Amino acid sequence: MRSSDSSSISLSVPPEYSALVFHIVFHEPCIPPNTGNAIRMTAVTGTTLHLVEPLGFDLSDAKLRRAGLDYHDLAHVRVHPDWPSAVEHLQTYGSGRIYAFTTHTDQHFGQVGYAEGDALLFGTEPTGLPAHVLDDEAITAQVRIPMRPAVRSLNLSNSAAIAVYEAWRQHGYPGGV
Repeated sequence: MRSSDSSSISLSVPPEYSALVFHIVFHEPCIPPNTGNAIRMTAVTGTTLHLVEPLGFDLSDAKLRRAGLDYHDLAHVRVHPDWPSAVEHLQTYGSGRIYAFTTHTDQHFGQVGYAEGDALLFGTEPTGLPAHVLDDEAITAQVRIPMRPAVRSLNLSNSAAIAVYEAWRQHGYPGGV
């Protein structure tokens, strides 16, 4: 895995998230355009994107920049060196509730009542979340996005968008137009 170069992306996230409703967490993402798409989505929804290292790309990657279009300066992105650091941050500045999205559970994501500050956690593109993360005591619940049984999974950025919009919808889209 390549190390991240955060010099090309806005990382100036205020320590208090008063204007931000939800946290999106990508655990060790590998595909730059997925993260770029998520950066764009977090900019338009007012959420924060957390990236847990190691990343499979540099944050200066052209594909990441292109997918995020000109939304990089409008997005709140935070990079964490490892999973424990991300958990500590989310417990300090979020609600402390972390929902792990996985295909290995029967609970649908729409059955959850999301609260302000909740974190929506997604695994790496080819394999999903590792067992040690799914089993972590910090995980509030494992949830899934329904899909047809003959397919493996949804695209990472699409999954994150589906989840964010459901959580945001439950609160009446605050700050949205």
